[in-house]
Amino acid sequence: MVTSYEGLPGGVAVSHLCVYDWPAADGLHGGTPHVHLTCSEAYVVTGGRGAVQTLTTAGYEVTPLVPGTVARFTPGTIHRLVNEGELRITVLMQNSGLPEAGDAVLTLPPEYLTDPETYAAATTIPADAPEAERERIARARRDLALEGYRRLREADGPEALAVFHRAAAALVRPRLAAWRERWRAGAAAAAAATEEQLDRLEKGDVSHLADAVVRSEQPSERGKFGMCGRLDVYRGA
Repeated sequence: MVTSYEGLPGGVAVSHLCVYDWPAADGLHGGTPHVHLTCSEAYVVTGGRGAVQTLTTAGYEVTPLVPGTVARFTPGTIHRLVNEGELRITVLMQNSGLPEAGDAVLTLPPEYLTDPETYAAATTIPADAPEAERERIARARRDLALEGYRRLREADGPEALAVFHRAAAALVRPRLAAWRERWRAGAAAAAAATEEQLDRLEKGDVSHLADAVVRSEQPSERGKFGMCGRLDVYRGA
């Protein structure tokens, strides 16, 4: 019987993002295009300006981002953040823990998506590497993902996107059992707690309200090299 959930509301994750200002081959500045397989994502823009480019079976779109914008998209949406001037975002991510466990696949060219080992060799940033080396790897993988992204955008028809989706799913398949456990301990547990609270209230039982608590925390890591920019992340999120 679950009557409370200790994570952020709904089992979401939160982070603060300063989008990369690195120039790319197409003259734009920004982050690494990628897709999530099980997590919806939302951007709350807190500063600067820019855009998010998205690619789905419905086509290519550009959504402007200015302070106050809330933009969100569902799994399967390839997205690329473009920084047009000090773009800062608070990111809300469904299913806390899953993105960190691999629920994000970069749009690398197909030859890098053949197996988990090949993909990891092209995308992993060693945590113990000097900062300059971590930045070099993050920038190199961004540029590699932009090459794959360009091919997907230039492809005629939706089949290239379907091929990428299948390759991404094959890459993460070995992790699905572990993901399911994270989901059960996170978003599913949060939903179960709400169901139990509703059941109790229906019976006139308010005992769970006596267990109310207040929590706060500071970022557990600042300036982490993420896919889209430098991240401040929270351990409990």
